[in-house]
Amino acid sequence: MKITQKTFLLLGVIIGVSAINLYLLVSTAQENQAVLHSISDANDLKVIVERIAGTANSIASGNEQDRSTLQTEMDDFDTIYSVLGAGGTHKGYSVVTVPLELKSVYEEVDNSWQQYKIDAETIKKESVFNPQVVDSLKYILGKNGDLLSLANGITNDLAPLDRNFNRHKQIAAEMVTTAKDIAEKTLLISIGEQGNTTAAIKKDRVFFDADLKKLEDLPLDSPEFNAYDITQESLQQIPRENSDSIRQLDPLWEAVRVKIMFIESNPILSKEFGAALRSLDDHRTTLLGISSTFVDGWNQLIDSKLHDRVMVVQALLIVDIAVFVLVMLSIRKSLSPLGMMIKTIGRIREGFYGEKIEYTANDEIGELSATFNAMSSTIKMKDEETKKMEMAKDEFLAMITHELKTPLVPIQGYSDILIGEHLGPLNKNQKDRLEVIRSSSATLLQLISDLLDAQKLELGQLRIKKSNNNLRETMEKTIVAMAPQTMSDQISLTHNVTQDLYANYDNDRITQVLMNLIKNSFKACSPKVGKIEISAEEHPTEVIVSVKDNGRGIPADAIDNIFKKFYQVDTSLTREKGGSGLGLSICKGIIEAHGGRIWGQSQPNKGATFSFSIPKSEDSRTAI
Repeated sequence: MKITQKTFLLLGVIIGVSAINLYLLVSTAQENQAVLHSISDANDLKVIVERIAGTANSIASGNEQDRSTLQTEMDDFDTIYSVLGAGGTHKGYSVVTVPLELKSVYEEVDNSWQQYKIDAETIKKESVFNPQVVDSLKYILGKNGDLLSLANGITNDLAPLDRNFNRHKQIAAEMVTTAKDIAEKTLLISIGEQGNTTAAIKKDRVFFDADLKKLEDLPLDSPEFNAYDITQESLQQIPRENSDSIRQLDPLWEAVRVKIMFIESNPILSKEFGAALRSLDDHRTTLLGISSTFVDGWNQLIDSKLHDRVMVVQALLIVDIAVFVLVMLSIRKSLSPLGMMIKTIGRIREGFYGEKIEYTANDEIGELSATFNAMSSTIKMKDEETKKMEMAKDEFLAMITHELKTPLVPIQGYSDILIGEHLGPLNKNQKDRLEVIRSSSATLLQLISDLLDAQKLELGQLRIKKSNNNLRETMEKTIVAMAPQTMSDQISLTHNVTQDLYANYDNDRITQVLMNLIKNSFKACSPKVGKIEISAEEHPTEVIVSVKDNGRGIPADAIDNIFKKFYQVDTSLTREKGGSGLGLSICKGIIEAHGGRIWGQSQPNKGATFSFSIPKSEDSRTAI
């Protein structure tokens, strides 16, 4: 019999059994539909309670349009509760009356609901925000532009003064930053994020006030200044012609400062609304508990009544299982030749092209085998052609990158000579253009070097000269080499290896890996606050080196692709800082050529850590 004929026969058996099961299930479902709908409505009571709580919080966040939603949700609860008590129809389906055994719990739900409903009604009617706090916020937000403008004006007024006023200029710059922070935190409070922001804006107020008093040469006699370790400074008095912005800022700041102090000591939510919101949350827990007891009791009551029907269903399941076992055995016997085909396909998937299936029966699988054998031969032929083309392409790319690198050396050399004015003096514009030429040629040279290294890795031609080296010395030399960029980007670069740590590796290549990882961290870190730390851990058979930073991190969906050639994380940082996308790919190739492994770990906005292992030779040692 043909396989298709057997299949149709077995499908007919399965469809017949399924039809019987479907009939029994439908008939049982119709009998219990009204009861199940009632249980569903009882569960909806809990859902509505949670929705009311969520809507109340949404109103607290300033969404006034949700007040009508809150009324709709309360009406929905009343409707469902009434239908469960009297029975009838709800949303087009039948609902049974609450059983007598559950009447007492049903009434407890109503009692708890009435208390919950009172709180919800209060929330629906009461004003959310304290009007005085809102007015203060509006005033501050309206004056933020003037405050920042005058702070910048002080900076401009002090700019012409000599170095005796450097501290004054520094204080003015701090005031500009603090004014921006005040604007940002005021906006956060206005959208409901008061919490920790209140303490932060208080700190900004105290520091701004202290800075203004310092510039005005006024005493810092407020206890608030002591709380933040702000001390009096002896500063030279600012000339009157350079203090116009300070005189204008003083009355404006006095008015803004009073408003900020009011915000610090008063919540943005009105007292009545806040009390109702807290009471609603307390009653919500009670109402949910009673509702759950009500629903659980009803479910237990139904379970006891359906016990006999469960026995019938179990008997039907046994019959169904027996039928399906017989069908599966028959299908397995008919399709057993496919196992041989799957094994052959698996071999081809592993790269053993040209594999043939030895099956000569005159059926559908026999025809499939003949077609598959022809396809396998074609794949083998195409694979051999592809390998030849890939090898030619790789050799051509290696030649081109090498040839491109040759003319760049004199370009860089003559650029350095011209910039050094060895061939005559240059004006500023000429130097700027030559700097562009030198920077661009250096970038292109680095890209070509990366391409050469990547191509050597592809062709297996990258030379690795291993020897017993001290990892601590390698780290220290790398940090020294990166010092100019560290100082330029104002980023901290350190290591925590305090003892000599020996391993068997190519010093130049591992230094290349460390520099690539550090450069990536430079791109991710912000100036002044960026920190990069190199560490090492010794294990019995290997040494693990890690480069950790506190930058903006890597998205979780990109961490698995970062070691692929030319892959770059699609962020504004990547586009700004540039890069070939080959650095991590080359690192991976170098580490794997040492017999190690490399991996990365990161969380967005929490930094990233890249680690790699170097296997230890038998004579590797740790000297203390």
